[in-house]
Amino acid sequence: MFLKCRDGKPHPYLIILASSDSDFPDHLLPVLKDATSSKRTPSLIQCLICYSNDREADIERIGLTKHEEFLDSVGRLQHVREGTITLTSEILKLNQSIQASTEKLAKHKGALVNTTAIRQNIADATNALSESLKVLHALNNSHDLVRRKKYYLALKSLEDLQNEHLVPILQNRYATQHRLADVIQKSIPESQKTISEAVMTDLNTWLFRIRETSQFLGEVAFYHTELRRSRQRKRVEDDQFLSNFKLNSAIELVCDESVEFDVLNNEELQVDFTPLFEALHIHDALGQCDRFRSEYATTRRQQKDLLLPNSVELLADDETSLSSLLEGIAGFAIIEKATMRRVPHLRSPADVEELWESMCSAAITLTSRAINDVGNAEVLLKIKGFIALFVQTMEGWGYSIATLDTFLLTLFDKYAELLKRRFGEDFQEIVSTDDYMPMAINSLEEYEKVINVSWFIQDQPIEELAFPCVLPFSQMYPLCCIDIRNFLNQFYFFSDDHFQHSDVIDETLRKSLDQLLIEKVCQSLVERLSSQYLGQIVQILINLEHFEIACQELEQLLVRARSSTSAGGPLKLKATENFRNNKKTAEKRIFELVNSKIDDLVDTAEYDW
Repeated sequence: MFLKCRDGKPHPYLIILASSDSDFPDHLLPVLKDATSSKRTPSLIQCLICYSNDREADIERIGLTKHEEFLDSVGRLQHVREGTITLTSEILKLNQSIQASTEKLAKHKGALVNTTAIRQNIADATNALSESLKVLHALNNSHDLVRRKKYYLALKSLEDLQNEHLVPILQNRYATQHRLADVIQKSIPESQKTISEAVMTDLNTWLFRIRETSQFLGEVAFYHTELRRSRQRKRVEDDQFLSNFKLNSAIELVCDESVEFDVLNNEELQVDFTPLFEALHIHDALGQCDRFRSEYATTRRQQKDLLLPNSVELLADDETSLSSLLEGIAGFAIIEKATMRRVPHLRSPADVEELWESMCSAAITLTSRAINDVGNAEVLLKIKGFIALFVQTMEGWGYSIATLDTFLLTLFDKYAELLKRRFGEDFQEIVSTDDYMPMAINSLEEYEKVINVSWFIQDQPIEELAFPCVLPFSQMYPLCCIDIRNFLNQFYFFSDDHFQHSDVIDETLRKSLDQLLIEKVCQSLVERLSSQYLGQIVQILINLEHFEIACQELEQLLVRARSSTSAGGPLKLKATENFRNNKKTAEKRIFELVNSKIDDLVDTAEYDW
């Protein structure tokens, strides 16, 4: 398309080419820009006006030449316009409907978005609640285990709670359970303390029951030792060679190993160490072993102090005071030794020995204080029996018995003094009440009794004896022989069961016999030599001769009875020589009396009748 001027000539400067109406603005814009820049805007406007007029003229010409077609086109165009208006109205309605639907859809979409967010929040809250419930369930499970007294499982549950739940949550600062985990984490030490206190409460209950059963445990242990004694005596009866081996010796233990007996677990008594093991395990897991050992040692020392009474009664008829004390100490010490064997790192040998020595020293102090009031040798022998049973029982558990053995020596010295005092009084009474006449025997039975207790050899066979008969010594001799034999037996009774100082018994017995025979028998007889009755002096001489024989027999008897630890060689009693020397004194006294009688007879013969 060319723009032309009014005169019909093309515009000299502007040419616009347009292939379609839609391209027209694209071509018009450069023309407008050029006209503006070249200041030809009026000329361009004039050209455009001319172009518009020309186009109107063309339309008018076409309308005049083709009127019907034009009208028909206008009608159709009008119809199209009406359809277009109708269509536009429908489009507007549709647009309004779409807008309404879009608004509704937008609302639904907003609601859906809100619902999705809420659902996500609910899901997050559910997950957070589920994780929190897991944490709380683990915590409650730990507390429930404590209530059921499963302390180690409770402690393990707390550890799992920390490692599996709390630590991962606390490491994530944005975790929803962070605050809950922090609160529970801070409560873990208190929960561990609760477990520790609960297990210590159970342990203290166990320790109280153990203390209450200590005496019964000691009684069971003593009974078991007594049974071992009986079995050993039976074996010695069957084989005398076994008499060389005492209780708790290797040979005795081997011989008795076929009899199984657990003092801590039997029909009468069962000691369960589970509370102790559990408490130790818990404190080990908490890293508090040193504190637990210290508290346990303190508690046991306190229980030891409660075990010991202020005094013991040795003169009571039931004799339970000392035995109860020793049974309680034995039970306590057995528990200590059993604990040390089961848990070596809890109770050291030094701690156990210290407690043992402390209890032994206290028992010895109490017994020594009470012994001062004892004046009966039989009571002391019973006391020694209790202590010997106690010593043999505890020696079997590996305890040192040196302190108790030393105390038995002290007890033996007291026992020997009481025996000497009692038999000294008996000898004095026998000597003072004797009739100093040859002893008359009325029957064979009476004769055999006297011969069996006396050191006397009859030259004449029993079959040739005629009763009644007379023995050369007076009645005091067999009575003293009976007392001497009883005195020997009483001394050796002390060595029964347990006494590791047999040489002391041998030496003390020798000295005591010498003292009794010299001071209570020989000296008493010598004092009666001042009598003016010749028959009595002669009887004293005969008695002294038989006592000399008795002393010689006693020397042989003591040699045979003395222990292997005593010094070898011959044994001499000073009383033997004393009786021998005083025989001469008696003979001299007889000569004095005879000479006195002769002098009296001579004086009578010289009398002037």
